[in-house]
Amino acid sequence: MAKLSKTRNTLGENARLASVNLLNAALADLIDLSNAVKMAHWNVKGPQFAALHLLFETFYDQLAEAVDDTAERVVQLGGTPEGTTQQVGAATRLAAYPADLKDGIKHVTALAERYAALATTTREAIDAADEAGDADTADLFTATSRTLDKALWMLEAHLG
Repeated sequence: MAKLSKTRNTLGENARLASVNLLNAALADLIDLSNAVKMAHWNVKGPQFAALHLLFETFYDQLAEAVDDTAERVVQLGGTPEGTTQQVGAATRLAAYPADLKDGIKHVTALAERYAALATTTREAIDAADEAGDADTADLFTATSRTLDKALWMLEAHLG
């Protein structure tokens, strides 16, 4: 459970605490997914190499923005982002990414599974932040959800 620092943010302490916990859970998943995307970017092989290599780089950049927004929201609420490698490894809810993948379509499939899982927990976080009374955090999760859903659509388009 998170400990909050003093802040002039007028959102109630219970709402801030609930949101910090939601945000840190999402942060671990976002960092884990961004690492998986970078692995795919580095290791993709096959006839779709050029297109997938660039697509994965775009996804990585989008996730970097979501990671930063999420971590900064934690701080705004008086929390501490939990983004070290050890914290992420212990907290991620995503399945481990296969380190030996090379084939482009196998990378697409593995990423689609993880994007779908994170999109699901992100939609749940929208509702939980809203229920806690933190509309701004719910809005952040909504923006992240749109990014994840768009990337998932693009991955699924590759799968036919």
